[in-house]
Amino acid sequence: MSVPLPSSFTYRTIDADGVRINCAVGGDGPPILLLHGYPQTHLIWHHVAPRLATDHTVVLTDLRGYGDSHKPRPGQDDAEYSKRAMARDQLLVMRSLGFDRFGIAGHDRGGRVGHRLALDAPDAVTALAVLDIVPTHHAFGHADMTFGLGYYHWFFLAAGNGIPERLIGRDPEFWITARMTARHHGGTPFDPAAVAEYVRCFSDPAAIAASCADYRAAAGIDLRHDEADAGRTIACPLLALWGEHSFVGRTYDVLAAWRGYAGDVRGRALPSDHYLPEEQPELVTTALRDFFSS
Repeated sequence: MSVPLPSSFTYRTIDADGVRINCAVGGDGPPILLLHGYPQTHLIWHHVAPRLATDHTVVLTDLRGYGDSHKPRPGQDDAEYSKRAMARDQLLVMRSLGFDRFGIAGHDRGGRVGHRLALDAPDAVTALAVLDIVPTHHAFGHADMTFGLGYYHWFFLAAGNGIPERLIGRDPEFWITARMTARHHGGTPFDPAAVAEYVRCFSDPAAIAASCADYRAAAGIDLRHDEADAGRTIACPLLALWGEHSFVGRTYDVLAAWRGYAGDVRGRALPSDHYLPEEQPELVTTALRDFFSS
């Protein structure tokens, strides 16, 4: 089954200070970095990236711990999977490609990495788009039973003693497909070739361990970093897109949540659930093109 990304995109592996990051690059024009979420890879953008590449240089990467990127072994405090460490990888990738300033669009975990990158390297990020998330600090700070039930995986994946690793490792394909199909609402169906790639990459025990460390970091070291930055806002414009049928869309006033973390906030709901780039690629492409061209 072929990978659903056109041959106009070239693949390479970039050494980000000892962490090998898998990426694909295509198009020409102002650079945009596209970041994926859990439990996927850069291929969540396979519909959107070719469309954006008609007038932008598009860089798609696998976050550390995901896809075909390096998967450092998690340490005691999961600092290897802090959003600060993951964001630094992406900054080094873009610098290696010759881009000192660039836009970012991040879905799910990728949006959280983009948020941290915009805080840590404000001179590098020209604009940030976040898809179907509110800030991590806001989500934990407003957690209740609805949150615990809707986002149960945040707590399951952050559990210790190897529990989620062992349970997911028994049947990673079921875990991935169950998570994805439960959060899809109409629109474009998932591409079987993309799903097969998600399953292939996530079936690696190192990927399962890394992704659990990602969520443990979110509930630990990432919160400490966020609390240290309390009161700081993102300097660049921020676009928030979310699914009107998603947990985020049903639960939060998304723009109000982001206005506590960024000065220039805009955005809207789209007719989808969680996986906007795959469910509504044309609407996402139009929204991103308009935003990054403004």
